[in-house]
Amino acid sequence: MAKRVQVVLNKDVKKLGEADDLVEVAPGYARNYLVPQRLAKMATPGILKQVEQRKEKERQRQLAILKAAEDRKTALETIGRFTIRKQVGEGEAIFGTVTPQDVADVVKETTGQELDRRGIVLPDDISRIGFYQAQVRLHPEVTATIEIQVASL
Repeated sequence: MAKRVQVVLNKDVKKLGEADDLVEVAPGYARNYLVPQRLAKMATPGILKQVEQRKEKERQRQLAILKAAEDRKTALETIGRFTIRKQVGEGEAIFGTVTPQDVADVVKETTGQELDRRGIVLPDDISRIGFYQAQVRLHPEVTATIEIQVASL
């Protein structure tokens, strides 16, 4: 049985691993394909140290993004209620419906925060004036709940 060698992947390789992964492969595969195609480089102590530094830097960046999302959640929930004004007809029914874009616009006006409309989840049917709860996904791990007040013009 041939000895295996360790390489650090530069790019994602199907069925082998993702970029910056340390993998063991056959020496011929590394020498004849991975290294010449610049898909990987041979693992040395210096390269392993560089990979660890890059992974730590990425982890710190992800933590900063998560912290920013938590701060945005706190700011949104502190304000609590946002008012959307719509034209009202008979029986307190509004013309049209309230859309996630309406919510994103009202939050931008009030707080200056840009929200992605695709991350806003509204109750199924907002067709009357009143109070409704909306979920705002700020990060895959952070969701804020805000109250929407639909009022007449």
